[in-house]
Amino acid sequence: MVLVYDGVRLLDVTGPLEVFDVAVSMGAAYRVTVCSPDGRDVTTSGGLRLGVACAAGAVDEVDTLLVPGGECLVTGPPAALLDAIRLLSPAARRVTSVCAGSFALGAVGLLDGRRATTHWRHTAALARQFRGVVVEEEAIYVRDGRILTSAGVSAGIDLALALVEEDESDELAHHVARDMVVFMRRLGAQPQLSVPARTARPRHQPVRALCDQIAADPASDHSLGALAARSGLSVRHLSRLFQTEIGATPASYVASVRLEAATALLRSGETLGTAARRSGIGSEETLRRAMRRGAVTGRR
Repeated sequence: MVLVYDGVRLLDVTGPLEVFDVAVSMGAAYRVTVCSPDGRDVTTSGGLRLGVACAAGAVDEVDTLLVPGGECLVTGPPAALLDAIRLLSPAARRVTSVCAGSFALGAVGLLDGRRATTHWRHTAALARQFRGVVVEEEAIYVRDGRILTSAGVSAGIDLALALVEEDESDELAHHVARDMVVFMRRLGAQPQLSVPARTARPRHQPVRALCDQIAADPASDHSLGALAARSGLSVRHLSRLFQTEIGATPASYVASVRLEAATALLRSGETLGTAARRSGIGSEETLRRAMRRGAVTGRR
C-alpha cells in the first residue's frame, strides 16, 4: 500500500512501484495499491497529476505501508495524511518511508525510541523535531523492528529491493536490480553519497582532474609518483593540495574510491577476485582485509 498526497515527490512513488512491478513479472506475489487520504487524485511536487485507487479508509488489509516523501513534510505533514497513517499502520506488518516520509512517521509517534534515516539534507531537522529518534545520518535505509526508513529519492529503490529480498530471495532482488539497470544494490549501511560526491570539489584544476581520473578508472596506477607526474606537480606540493582541499592524502583518497568500487562490483554479482582486480585493490586477501577495517592501504 502506497499512501500519496499533494506535494509528494514523484520518484519516491514510482521508484518502489517499479521494483514491485518488475518483481511481479518475475514471479513475486505483490499486489500494490496506491491510495490517498480522501481517495482523490493528487498532484506531485513536479506538477504531475497522480491517480489513486481508493481512499485510505476503504482499504481492508495492509501488509506493507509505504509513505513516500515530499518537501512539505519537513515543515509539517498534512493532518489528513497523519490520520491516514494512524488508521493504516497498526495492522500493517511493515511500515516504511522514503526520504522525508520519515517526518510523517515521526509525527504520529512511529519512530519514538527507534533508529531512522531520511534525506541527508534533512537529517539534522529530523533529529531536532523528534528528540526520541536516533537518526542514522549516513545510512541508505534503516530497519528497526517493523519500521523501515530510507534516505532520499533513489534510496527508495534500494529500500524496495531490500523488501523483495526479504519477501522472496536475494536472487530475485538481484534479477530485479539488473532488469532496472541499477548498477548496484546498495546495503542499508552504505553512505548516501559516493566518495567523489561527498568530497568537496577541489579548487585547483590539476587536483580536480586527478579526482575525476581516479573515479573513472580506480584500477589504474594512482601511486603518488604517478599522480604527481600526471599533474605536473611535485610529490610534496600535490600531497599538500590533497590534504588542504580534500582533507585526505592521495593514497587514502584512492583507497576509499577503490573500496567503494569493489563493494559495488561485489553487489552487482562479481566474485571477490574479480572485484579486487577491477577495483585496483589487487588480491582477494587484500580486499578482505580492507572490508574488515573499512579502508585500503594505498600505494605511495
